[in-house]
Amino acid sequence: MKPITVDVHAHFVPRLLIERFAAHHASFPDVRMTGDSRNPSFQFPGGDATRPLNPKVADLDDRRAWMDEAGIDHQLLGLWTDIEGYELQARQGQAWSRLINDCMQEALRNEPRFSPLATLPLQDGQLAAEMLEDCLAQGFAGAMIGTLPKGVNGGMLDDPALDPFWEAASRLQAGIFLHPMYVCGDPRVLDYEMVNAISRVAETSIAVTRLLYSGHLLKYPGVKLVLAHGGAALPYALGRLSRNHQHFGNMADPIQGFKALYFDACIFDPELLQLLASKAAPDHVMLGSDMPFTIGDPRPRQVIEGAYLRDAQRRGMLGQTAQKVFRLRPDCWCPPVSN
Repeated sequence: MKPITVDVHAHFVPRLLIERFAAHHASFPDVRMTGDSRNPSFQFPGGDATRPLNPKVADLDDRRAWMDEAGIDHQLLGLWTDIEGYELQARQGQAWSRLINDCMQEALRNEPRFSPLATLPLQDGQLAAEMLEDCLAQGFAGAMIGTLPKGVNGGMLDDPALDPFWEAASRLQAGIFLHPMYVCGDPRVLDYEMVNAISRVAETSIAVTRLLYSGHLLKYPGVKLVLAHGGAALPYALGRLSRNHQHFGNMADPIQGFKALYFDACIFDPELLQLLASKAAPDHVMLGSDMPFTIGDPRPRQVIEGAYLRDAQRRGMLGQTAQKVFRLRPDCWCPPVSN
């Protein structure tokens, strides 16, 4: 195991995706790319155009400079979840995901500080399973998926149609990073930047509660499911979820499912991190930044270094656990050893 600090929560859109869009468009005709060619917006069936692409999401030079300053050696890169394209018909979704993965892999092939996370056509459980297996065989570290497998049309992660995906992820013991999406349209959160501040917290909490009550995390024990933003509200609502289970009884025990979950440490508060570690076990928590977005943590080591933890626990959060959960590239860069 390498002595490296690993950031498991970051987003990247390779420039190659924009450059090759027109040449591959016939395979996913329901995707539109509009606006500035350097920082375009994307549009998928039934939804509005996305925000223009943040230039930092595609800039590896800027990313490396930030990593050096923040003390991050290696980063797992998942897609910007606004452009997963889960609204597409299944075969178009497969083609869109394949192009994204091809561009991601090529852009990072000679970049030992980054390991890619695969994008999957989650709208079809069998196609998602097949692509996950292919991508892991090609050297991807795992996959990043969103909470709404039908995109703007909603969907549930415990839908039986997704069982082939969960079965494959369990069999392959894959690291799966679950990232919240937001398309609920609640007008109360349209001010004060509340979509990012609180709506994504609610989205993760609802989506994963279904997985806890459905028993998916017990049925598919090989999956290493990693939740963004410290697990959102789940660690702090666990007692309430358990009480609901005790009272009604027609659901799986959420306490048992919770034990299988992993979490990033992107919660900004060392005291809350200590609480998360006490509920989840320290070896189920990993450093995460959510960079390069403004809601991310520009100094993600500080929340771990400021928490009251044993040295072994801190080392696990900073990089050792990530190397157990995800398949980091074997040539991942290590910092030079000082004399």
